[in-house]
Amino acid sequence: MVPFDIFNISERLMSMNRATWARHANPWSVYSRIVGGSFVFAALWSPFWIGYWGIPAILLAALWVRLNPRMFPAPTHTDGWATQAVLGERAFLNRAQVPIPRHHAVAAYVTSALAGLFLLIVVAAFLTRDFWLALTAWHAATIAKLWFCDRMTWLWADMKTATAKYRAWTSAEW
Repeated sequence: MVPFDIFNISERLMSMNRATWARHANPWSVYSRIVGGSFVFAALWSPFWIGYWGIPAILLAALWVRLNPRMFPAPTHTDGWATQAVLGERAFLNRAQVPIPRHHAVAAYVTSALAGLFLLIVVAAFLTRDFWLALTAWHAATIAKLWFCDRMTWLWADMKTATAKYRAWTSAEW
């Protein structure tokens, strides 16, 4: 395992446990996060529009990011793309215990690096108050994250029978 693993750090920051992951696998959680990303962007930009009154919007956006993976019940089946993306992400995060094919790891790192690069552009655009660059880079990061999710569905297709735990997840036995 890499000493600095941004993926596992993110998982710990979000306090993701077994129950939270199961609830986050609900397609409503995944798709509402995708749509909610635009509202998070608007909240982050709001201080430029309305000054300090934008701070409550930022706090609401942070609350949304924190609560969303916990808001919905665990899905009753795992046939959907969104659910399989979350299960693939879990398998990816568990790669130190259950190794994954190298090409899946490379895809995860490439798509995440792209998302990270676009987020750096977002930060630069915020610092220069360039709304259109920030908005474009934000949505480019979202597309890179969706690409990551799509690759996680491929990973899940290859890993879903690798362990008894993964087979239970496939049966929605959370």
